[in-house]
Parts: sequence; C-alpha cells; structure tokens
Amino acid sequence: MGPDGPLRRLVETRQLTSMILWGPAGTGKTTLARILTVATGYEMESLSAVSSGVKDVREAITRARERLGERGIRTVLFIDEVHRFNKAQQDLLLPATETGEVVLIGATTENPYFEVNAALMSRSTLWRLRPLGEEDLSVLVGRGLQLRDATISDEAREAITSSADGDARSALTTLDTAIVLARVEGERTNVELDDVARARDGRLYHQSADTHYDQISAFIKSVRGSDPDAAMYWLVTLLESGESARFIARRLVILASEDVGLADPLGLLVAESAARAVEFVGLPEARLTLAHATLTLALMAKSNSVTRALGAASAAVQAGGLVEVPAHLRDASYGSAKKLGHGNDYRYAHDYPEGWVDQQYLPDRWKDETFFDPSDYGRESSLVAQWRARTNRSHQDEPPAPVE
Repeated sequence: MGPDGPLRRLVETRQLTSMILWGPAGTGKTTLARILTVATGYEMESLSAVSSGVKDVREAITRARERLGERGIRTVLFIDEVHRFNKAQQDLLLPATETGEVVLIGATTENPYFEVNAALMSRSTLWRLRPLGEEDLSVLVGRGLQLRDATISDEAREAITSSADGDARSALTTLDTAIVLARVEGERTNVELDDVARARDGRLYHQSADTHYDQISAFIKSVRGSDPDAAMYWLVTLLESGESARFIARRLVILASEDVGLADPLGLLVAESAARAVEFVGLPEARLTLAHATLTLALMAKSNSVTRALGAASAAVQAGGLVEVPAHLRDASYGSAKKLGHGNDYRYAHDYPEGWVDQQYLPDRWKDETFFDPSDYGRESSLVAQWRARTNRSHQDEPPAPVE
C-alpha cells in the first residue's frame, strides 16, 4: 500500500484487477476493499456468501453492466467469505470477471487454494493479509481513543493489544466496551485495566503484559518438560485470563517441531489438527481440543534435533553466502542442459537397493559438514537406526540389471 506498493500502483493507474484477499478475521479485508473501490472511482456491490444466492449474484452483475453502459462507471463486486460460495455460484462469476464487467474482490479466512474454484483463482491475484502486530494495534487503539475523546493507562492498552491476537475488530470492540464501562458523568473518560477486564468478562483481571508473557512461558516450558499437570494448569490459567485460543494453538504447533520433533513426528499432526479444530469449533468447546493437544504433546518424548539442525544449517548458509549447486544435482530437464554438464553422473536413488546410493548432495564447501545431530529419544532413535542401517551398508557402483 506504500508509495511504490503494487496495490497503490493499481489504484493510481485505475487498473484494478480481480483479487482474493486472504487473512484472519479483523485484518482489514473489507476495509481494504472499500478503500480500493473509492480510490479508483469505482462503485461497490457487496454480497455475503453466507446469505446470498445465485439470484443475488445475477442481479449484482446486471446492475454492474447497466452502470458501465449508461455511465461508464466500473463496479467492484465484493463478496465476503467467498469460500462459502458453492461451485455453481463461483462459476457464475467467471464470465463477468473475464470480460471485465465487474472487478471481483473476494475476502476469505480460508486457504483459497483449497476452497476457491481454480478457474476463479486463475482470473484473480491473491493478496495475503496477516494478523496485526501489537504496535499496529496500539496505534489503532490510539485512534479509537481520539474519536471517543478518552485516555487509557499503559496497562489497559497492553491488555487490549495482547489479547486481541492480531484482530483489529476485537481490539476496537473491547476498547469501545471498556470506554462505556469507564465513563463517569461530567469527567473525561480514562480507561483502566479493570475496565478492560470487565469488558472481557473478567478474563484479564489484574493481568499485566508481563504476566501474560510469563504465563505463556510457563505453559510452553511445562509441555516441553513433560509435566502434564503443570501444562494443564497453565493452559486453563491462560484461557481464564482471556488468552486467544488461536494464539495457544499456534504456540503448540511451533512446540511440536521445536521440542517434540523427531522423537514423535506425529506431534506436529496432533498440533496442526488442533489448530484447525480451534478455527472450526471456537470457544468454549475448543478448550477440549487444546487440552487434548496439550496433554498429548506433554506426554510425548522430546527432541530438539530439528531446532539444532535448522540453526546449524542456517549458520552455514549465512556464513557461506551464495554457493554453486554441484553439476550432477542441477536441473537437466531442458534441451541444452546435458551439454552444460547438468545432471551428468547423477545416480537415481531408486535404481539402487533400498532406494539409497552413496552420493554427494552438499556443495563442495560443506561436503564433510554435519548439520543433523540426532538424539536417542522416542521414535527418533528407531528412525535414525533405520537410516543408519540403510545408508551404511555396501552398495554396488552400478544399478542392478533389470529382471527379465
């Protein structure tokens, strides 16, 4: 959106194209669509995929055609929750977007590659909106206070920004409610932490920003330390303090790779499934899902070999700069590749016993370097044992002769 940003360029040239805005709730998808429409001088037709049918879509497209023919004004057809349209409804949009009679702007919280018609995706550009950071939310809270002619304590501001989980709408809703609760007749309103707590049904009572981060830290360390009782205690403490279920779920996904890792590869599946279930179910029922995932991860064996391997490889890449890919590993799919030596002497692993052949895959500079230092914990030990047994045995220099 900045001076040289791609969306700004589209607006300035009045060449708005159909697009999908993808991001969590409260990140400004609808607001951005309205800004783009007004800034380009278009008019907007708004539909919700939840409540609109084929008839509504047809009528909106008809009005857009009339507007373009009679007044030369183009139309933005904004569809909220576009992923909820069925295939027939999405197909109805294709001709109008293809001819340019409407500029489609669809908003979705779901991954459009899974939920939106491929033909519609091919006619649109995808723009991903991410959760707002706490600094951005603090700016937003400041603007809200100016509009309401109110002030706020530092603790109360931190409580709003830390509990909103990147959702601007949630932050402003909490602020509006807290201002109403804090208002005293004849005095300028000043919002305190207690007002924010009451606005959130007491879930932030006496919780400072420091306490918030301390509780998260205690929760993660309890799961990492394989203490299911402590993990459950801190999980409930976080939920009762008003912590976002999505935030907790994201932290569990990170922990599954950082602390469980290869000791139990299923940990990541459990955490990722829990995160999706939280989005689907929502609170209060999602407490069960979070408890399920927390206890499972706490009971699993732990290994940080993934974290250490990532750190070691990152350090090598940063220290080594750009390195050449060994010739035998380079892309040999195009016509003149072989003439350049690309792919020469490459050994296809599946042509050898057990799908492995001794071959250099690292650049020359790092060919003797070890980044992965496995542990002996949980399932990692058996995975590593299988890997060592497979790669340490003697293999032929040439692939075996085919069976006739």
